[in-house]
Amino acid sequence: MDLDRLNPQSGSARASIPVRARGAALPWLLFVAAAAAAAFLAWQLWKPVPIGDPLATSLIAFDKQDRLTVFSAELAPVVASNDSRLFGLVTSRQVAVIPARVDYAIELGKVGRDRMRWDQASKTLSVRLPALEVTRPNLDEGRAQYLREGVWITRAAQDKLTRDNTKLAEQLAVQQAANPVLLGLARSAAKDAIRQNLAIPLQVAGFGDVKVSVSIDGEPAKP
Repeated sequence: MDLDRLNPQSGSARASIPVRARGAALPWLLFVAAAAAAAFLAWQLWKPVPIGDPLATSLIAFDKQDRLTVFSAELAPVVASNDSRLFGLVTSRQVAVIPARVDYAIELGKVGRDRMRWDQASKTLSVRLPALEVTRPNLDEGRAQYLREGVWITRAAQDKLTRDNTKLAEQLAVQQAANPVLLGLARSAAKDAIRQNLAIPLQVAGFGDVKVSVSIDGEPAKP
């Protein structure tokens, strides 16, 4: 009889072991699933972002800068005009110094993929810019200085001398703006500006320490 009582209890004890094992394993399964889900979400949030196209990144940097003024020059053309009236009996002369300003600009809207080249090995972006554009001189006649010569200078003669000198000053300013020294300074300023405008966005985009090589249409060939 004692054996009969022990056998059911022993069987009952053996049957309870799997139930307890399943009950203890369930929290661990839930923990593992939660950890896996958290790891997946973290990967989606902080996974490395693939580096994009360097040319597209560079073109975006130009997107809102269709025209970039890279250099300005202050000029002071000195011009002179003569006027003659009454069959040459009344003559007058006016010498003028009229300050003028000219700007040198680059049309970035003309820069497309065909003007860019990326070398992955050296991490170098080569850009070829269109030729510099020189704006029409802006004459500051409010600061102009005049020297007039003549025994009798009529109002009409004075107006004509001033108009003539204004035209001459504008023409001379255009010639002075084409000076090779000023063009060289403007090209250097353009290259520096483009390097800064492109290097920083490329670094932020994940391309690292890149080199930007800039050339300009129409610049003299290097010896």
